[in-house]
Amino acid sequence: MNSAKDQQMATCTENIRRILDHDLVWSLRSSPTAILAAVITGLLFMIAIGAPFIAPQNPFDLASVSLLDSELPPAWMADGTSHYIFGTDTQGRDIFSLVIYGLRISLMVGFLSVAMSLLIGVSLGLWSGYAGGWADTIIMRAADVKLSFPTILVAIMLNGVAKTLLPGEVFQQSVLLILVFSIGISGWVPYARVVRGLAMVEKEKEYVQAARLARRSASAIAISHVLPNTLGPIAVIATINLALAILTEATLSFLGVGMPPTEPSLGTLVRIGNEYMLSGLWWIVIFPSLMLVVLILAVNLFGDWLRDVFNPKLR
Repeated sequence: MNSAKDQQMATCTENIRRILDHDLVWSLRSSPTAILAAVITGLLFMIAIGAPFIAPQNPFDLASVSLLDSELPPAWMADGTSHYIFGTDTQGRDIFSLVIYGLRISLMVGFLSVAMSLLIGVSLGLWSGYAGGWADTIIMRAADVKLSFPTILVAIMLNGVAKTLLPGEVFQQSVLLILVFSIGISGWVPYARVVRGLAMVEKEKEYVQAARLARRSASAIAISHVLPNTLGPIAVIATINLALAILTEATLSFLGVGMPPTEPSLGTLVRIGNEYMLSGLWWIVIFPSLMLVVLILAVNLFGDWLRDVFNPKLR
């Protein structure tokens, strides 16, 4: 019995050692900047997931908000209170809670839009690179056309169309989905181009030729053989595009075509706080802005590290 336990313990220890000796883990351990970026990014993700348990107040629940507590400064200032660490806004909502929930919404929009872009781009890239011919021509020309339209312009246009076609109440309930679709439909081109190039290289290799001789279907070969060899570059693009998607959402919300004040993202909080900047209520805009900067900087630094790790010229 003890021998079996000792063997299991030895196997577990060996697996952990192999993981720690992996090139990716070794590269991470040798880069303090990447470690810091990974820790901050992971911490912000955990805060966003645990928002209902971490935030002292639910800013979306009107029953927990009191107008008597409006415009209170941060806790360390003369008129501040320890109950509101970052102060309150003009409606009495806790800024600390707003920032946490705003972070949650910003990350949700970013993740869903990146997932949508990745799914569309990888699918089209595989099809284009592996099939070639007319499919390659049509997909790449569509990518060229898409590159001529900025993401912000596409999002504003789609937001206007949705606002015109949908009833007011339905539109308000669908703002998050409209944002995700607007940003996601604009970000597929980098995935498609990179996957296409890699697929064109991989399909000429011997293991793919062997799969063809084994009479495997083209879709099975593309998914089971070609796709795994594109995962590294895809991870790099997805990480960097996550920061871009969050920044795009913040820009749209700041322009007034993003999340509404009733369910604010970090960009919406910055827009709301900017209106009171000259009134001396600086904390309404500063703390959401700082959170946005820290989030985008951490994700970008982590993405830069991933890019360097998967760059064959640096190996």
